Amino acid sequence: MQVSKILTPLRAVGVVLAGAVWPGLPGLAQPGGVSPAPAAPTAAPAVSDSVILDMRDAFRRNDRARLASLLPQARGHALEPWAGYWELKARLEDATLTDVQDFSARYPGTYQEDRLRNDWLLLAGKRRDWAGFAAEYPRFRMADDPQVRCYAVATDVANGKAASKEQVQQVRRDWFAQRDLDDGCLLAAGLLHQAGALPFTDLWKRARLATEANRPSLARAAVALDAPDVAGDVASLLQNPGRYLSSRAAVGTRKGQELIVLALIKLATQNPDQAALQLDSKWSVQLTAEERNWLWGVIGKWSALNLSDLAPGYFAKVTRDADLPDDQLAWKARAALRQGDWRTVQRAIDAMDAPAADDGAWVYWKARAQLAQARSDADRAAARAAFEKLAANPGRFGFYEKLAREEIGQQSTIPAGPVPLSVQEKEWARTHIGLNRALMAIALGLRGEGAREWNYWTNLHQKGGMNDRELYAAADFACQRQVWDRCINASERTKGFMDFAQRFPTPLREPVVSQSRAIGLDPAYVYGLIRQESRFVMDARSGVGASGLMQVMPATARWTARKIGLQGFTADQINDQQTNLLLGTSYLKLALDDFQGSLPLAAAGYNAGPGRPRNWRNGPTMEGAIWAENVPFNETRDYVKKVLSNTTDYAALLTGQAQSIKARLGQVGPLGGQPDLSRDLP
Repeated sequence: MQVSKILTPLRAVGVVLAGAVWPGLPGLAQPGGVSPAPAAPTAAPAVSDSVILDMRDAFRRNDRARLASLLPQARGHALEPWAGYWELKARLEDATLTDVQDFSARYPGTYQEDRLRNDWLLLAGKRRDWAGFAAEYPRFRMADDPQVRCYAVATDVANGKAASKEQVQQVRRDWFAQRDLDDGCLLAAGLLHQAGALPFTDLWKRARLATEANRPSLARAAVALDAPDVAGDVASLLQNPGRYLSSRAAVGTRKGQELIVLALIKLATQNPDQAALQLDSKWSVQLTAEERNWLWGVIGKWSALNLSDLAPGYFAKVTRDADLPDDQLAWKARAALRQGDWRTVQRAIDAMDAPAADDGAWVYWKARAQLAQARSDADRAAARAAFEKLAANPGRFGFYEKLAREEIGQQSTIPAGPVPLSVQEKEWARTHIGLNRALMAIALGLRGEGAREWNYWTNLHQKGGMNDRELYAAADFACQRQVWDRCINASERTKGFMDFAQRFPTPLREPVVSQSRAIGLDPAYVYGLIRQESRFVMDARSGVGASGLMQVMPATARWTARKIGLQGFTADQINDQQTNLLLGTSYLKLALDDFQGSLPLAAAGYNAGPGRPRNWRNGPTMEGAIWAENVPFNETRDYVKKVLSNTTDYAALLTGQAQSIKARLGQVGPLGGQPDLSRDLP
């Protein structure tokens, strides 16, 4: 099948020509808030899609010879920029700046051009080719790669230019946010430290964060910028912190003091109670107040992650909340929520830096804390004002926005939609080269490539990305072609309005609704879970082996098939749409029944396995929202909140009636002597 025929005929709107110069891509806005479509050159002969697929496979095998031989055959195909990108990317180590510039001249303004520029900038930085880096960096449009940003600062410093305060803060943010060791930010941090712009305390703070995150290479690299002579000590304390601490009687030097802090942090991630004992009995008097506060914050956080009742007591030993990073403050607030300690909740949030404190979660919980402690009408009015501000966001309708609305007496309803798209706006999206190429790649089976190109055009090709009307038109274009994940992706980006039905589509409505009702499930809950699991990508695959619409694991599928009496089930049937829906809904229903009808517990079990929420429900009985915020896994915490939020939205859409997210969250607590039916769930 020639996939290009099922979408807008790109060659008719000027997508590619063999040997042709690419026309200018969308730029200036026209009336209606959209940009002009490019002009159409003469059509080119058809090129088989198989050439593109062969090149993708050759790229994955790093088969340079095969890529070079196939590239001429790809000329004229709508996805030719990908073919050219794969061929040059495979030999980029041996390429010259002229090769890169020739590629840019052939495919100007495309995602692939900027993607290759990103790759080249990383290579130039790694080689310390500051002239080559400087030649291309000003033309880098995406500007979303932290390592490239760090290399840009390193280029300036290496060329004798003093870094600005903004550049120092940017390097610090990017370096501190690293999950894996990279050359660019480490280099920039080292150069800034040598220039006196980044103090040694920041290097050791970076080591603390890396130690807690179990990133030993990052920790060692950060320490080496200040004290390369103690690299062996870092390796030793990371391997066995208890032994390292027992072998030391006193801190001795500043470096020795910092190493003790790292060892106690590492011990806290393994056994927070043991770390607390060590800190209290031996090391506290030898450390500074800032170091003690950080350590009690780490100990409190890891105790809170274990849902221990000791966590609030550990956090109470912190004498200055401003010494704690935002992540520790978040867990201090969560631990206080579990205890109903609203005063501590508010204090922890007040100590957060602005970006964290402005997150919807902490805006909501601070307002709740203010309301719980209110002693006057003025106090209550201040809390209400915070709820109203959070609830008033026209482009957001998430978990905490819904909770804020209920605090001011408003349940979730379908919001008023925007002005419908004009014919001009729809035509702009229909003839947009980048959007078409993205959807064509997805239709051809190149979902990763297509999704990246889509995201580039909607969000990265210019500062701020597309405007709301352009995003609305792009989402409509994807919806019309039933590429639901890209439809949702673009629709969710609108800030000033939302098209509710577009943002919460209902594909497969008849089978989803009928199957859900047949087994006693709320169809809104099923839709809410599917939207979070797969975004309605029918052939979705996860990194851990889950498949299909409802992301069913093979072992779960086999267990569920036996449980419901599905005869002759084989693993390959997981990818059949109807079978996947049957198995996914059946397992969800079994989980929901076994968790006594608790929607948040069943959602957590679907994501993280039922064993974990069995343990997470122990402790005091609390609001479902407080329980969800205290889920120890970041992914599952986010998942539960989004599934429940989605469910509320789909209920409003399917019923046309106002809905309560609080009612769906309910109360969560221990079983209290009841039999634990969930023990049978895999």
